[in-house]
Amino acid sequence: MNIETDAVIPFCRDRVYRAYRDEITDLVEYLPNVNAIEVREREERADEIQLLNVWHGGGEIPKSLRKFLDEGMLSWNDYATWRESAFSCEWRIETNSFRDAVNCHGENHFIELSGERTRLEIKGEMSVALDRVRGVPRLLAGPLGRTVEQFLVKQITTNLATVSGGITRYLEAEAMRSKGG
Repeated sequence: MNIETDAVIPFCRDRVYRAYRDEITDLVEYLPNVNAIEVREREERADEIQLLNVWHGGGEIPKSLRKFLDEGMLSWNDYATWRESAFSCEWRIETNSFRDAVNCHGENHFIELSGERTRLEIKGEMSVALDRVRGVPRLLAGPLGRTVEQFLVKQITTNLATVSGGITRYLEAEAMRSKGG
């Protein structure tokens, strides 16, 4: 299932890119569906930075999924390779529950627009194979897998869109502080 979202952020591409990559933990207060983000690993190379961030989400799990999902499903590892020359980020999400059943990956592109604006395009894919989860009846794995996939894609898309809005609010607050407001 495809994951797609984009947003125009009213700040220059370089600043948006660096805020998303380097200041993500400072954005938590602007992200209502995220309780915390931990930077676990950061490795810098010539034009590339590899990060492992652990996200701790919040939100409600639908009743129909509760017996198969736990709160750990709302935490995930975000493996990201940031390439500054391309203003891009290739990412892979690994859930803490059902690691073998969930495959999620994609790319972010930061596109410079006129007037100190940036278009953040996020595209990815997710698949859920519940037949790999012990205890899920094979007969239910397909239909339930699609339900889980739809739920997770909706959560991930919402969170990605929320991050774009959070970056905007974070950078606006930073601009106000630098003006003494």
